[in-house]
Amino acid sequence: MRRLTREIKIGDKKIGGNNPILVQSMTNTDTADIEKTVEQIKLLEKEGCDIIRVAVPDEKSAKAIKEIKKHINIPLVADIHFNYKLAIKAIENGADKIRINPGNIGKEENVRKVVEAAKERGIPIRIGVNAGSLEKDILNKYGGITPEAVVESALKSVNLLEKMGFYDIVISLKTSSVPLTIEAYKLASSKVDYPLHLGITEAGTLESGTIKSAIGIGTLLYLGIGDTIRVSLTGDPIHEVRVGRQILRALGLLKEGVEVISCPTCGRTKIDVIRLANEVEKRTSHIKKPLRVAVMGCVVNGPGEAKEADIGIAGGDGEGVLFKRGKIYKIVKEQDLLEELLKEIEEMAKEEEK
Repeated sequence: MRRLTREIKIGDKKIGGNNPILVQSMTNTDTADIEKTVEQIKLLEKEGCDIIRVAVPDEKSAKAIKEIKKHINIPLVADIHFNYKLAIKAIENGADKIRINPGNIGKEENVRKVVEAAKERGIPIRIGVNAGSLEKDILNKYGGITPEAVVESALKSVNLLEKMGFYDIVISLKTSSVPLTIEAYKLASSKVDYPLHLGITEAGTLESGTIKSAIGIGTLLYLGIGDTIRVSLTGDPIHEVRVGRQILRALGLLKEGVEVISCPTCGRTKIDVIRLANEVEKRTSHIKKPLRVAVMGCVVNGPGEAKEADIGIAGGDGEGVLFKRGKIYKIVKEQDLLEELLKEIEEMAKEEEK
């Protein structure tokens, strides 16, 4: 059962409570380069990104937010480190949320100024704790980076914001260790009811980062913990959104779009299942209606093994079959399998829309 958290608004989106779990990503452009940043955000929007975060390392980047916001359709989060004045500038220029680590913002009076600006504009603050930036006294207390140390650091910041009368708080507790991150989020979820933003920080490249994120984020979501997610990958952020959505879909938390299921292939396979599965996934990415599509290599077992699919193909020798709900309804030449399948998928999508 999903753990209920307090509801918080980010732009035109709501998180927490019974609201859908949202996928977030972060641009890797120079935020001050408005054209490139907007271009990347629009591509991410197309992939299904719900919330976007941008780095704000200088005043030029903070000012760019105002213009960027005019051209995008999803909430924008400003990522701030060290300089509280940049947080205030980002808020003044229309950021829908800011992410800070109060521990590195400086004096309490600086944090108060940020809180006052956020209150005035009615935007939330994400307390983003990373294992690499824990306070020295906390590290000494626990003898290093532990789940308890990460959570204490976050709660210390939460208490500071609450003392200032601020409660529109989101918390993240990211480390590069999957087990440590899972335990930290479990502990935090037992202590506070603020929405939690999930992620494994510095997860790595596409393959290794996907695996670590799927295990870490997926485990927490299965336990009912988490309100937004970000898959941190070294590379094009497009992959972060795709992987994030696949994690949600695999857990039944995203009822949208085409889910491709395909066999791993074996000695019985007579068609290029790998190419077909990749093509189907790529050419159906625009479809929003929930459909399960199977690409199977064996006519004998394929339809039965994929009987939960809405539609699929299974290859034979020189020909294959199209099937629906495990039942064969058309025999097709091998060279026509892909186009026939795509045509049927488009028809099903239209039928769903009626």
